[in-house]
Amino acid sequence: MSGLPEVFVREPMPQEGLQVFEGKATWRVGPPGGPADDEEFVRLLGEAEGCMLVGNVMSGRVIRQAPRLRVISRIGVGYDGVDLGAATACGIIVCNAPEAPTQATADLTFGLILAAARRIPQAHNYTLSGEWARARRPFPLASEVHGRTLGIIGFGRIGQAVARRAVGFGMPILYHDLEAKPEAEAATGAKRVDLEVLLREADFISLHVPLTAQTRGLIGAREIAKMKASAIVVNASRGPVVDQKALCEALREKRIAAAGLDVYEEEPLPADDPLIGLDNVVLVPHIASATYETRVLMAKEAAENILAVLIEGRPRNVVNPEVLSRLRAV
Repeated sequence: MSGLPEVFVREPMPQEGLQVFEGKATWRVGPPGGPADDEEFVRLLGEAEGCMLVGNVMSGRVIRQAPRLRVISRIGVGYDGVDLGAATACGIIVCNAPEAPTQATADLTFGLILAAARRIPQAHNYTLSGEWARARRPFPLASEVHGRTLGIIGFGRIGQAVARRAVGFGMPILYHDLEAKPEAEAATGAKRVDLEVLLREADFISLHVPLTAQTRGLIGAREIAKMKASAIVVNASRGPVVDQKALCEALREKRIAAAGLDVYEEEPLPADDPLIGLDNVVLVPHIASATYETRVLMAKEAAENILAVLIEGRPRNVVNPEVLSRLRAV
């Protein structure tokens, strides 16, 4: 027995992240892709006091069968797949890693803006197909990005990072958020507006909100109907924030110009999903944080969250803060 707390890591990750535990905790790593089901998850979790959650799903069934678990640390920003109610009821702290993915996600978001507006994937396919060489038809004209209005829904870390990139493109920036962000406004020239104003005036609409009961279906048929016919929607937050069926219909009927999507209502995106057949959408497989450097930073941040609970007794990045008052009362 080492006397050190034990951590279960749901699936393999960059080794640099695990090195944070050296001399402070022992750790075990699950199989590639994670446990096959809840039963295997419970078995592998065993007597661990901390769980480093690669992936976004940890059911109440698993949580309630983890007798010694004290902290779940999600590698990433989103935690909608974790049963927070069960964790809180069991006195388990849930943390996320909000800092590490910011820049990579903002980069990917702006990449989707450029790709969707300038039709870069379509132009790539046009070139590879030989159509350009045959010169049977000119490649369709695309949309400008520079100087167009960017609407950002959710003006937290990532939304603000996207705004900073937009400054270099001379884009007026509108944002919708529950709170005013005066420092970010001063740095980027962004203007806080009501959602309806943003939908009506923005040329690009970029989503950066967590998935909650309030944001599920935030952009549906009614909201899409308020957008310009030339509008381009970009989503690198969570798929269910957008009504995917309504978006697909609007794209098919050319009621909006295009979309760039990193996230979907169902992941992986089914091979027969109607989005795949559209020529005015850019689809990528949930890769916003998928750079080696970012994944290392995410793993380190998540590991440090666990040690902050198990070793230091000073929880950080807690997403169920009500559990803290419950623990103090015990």
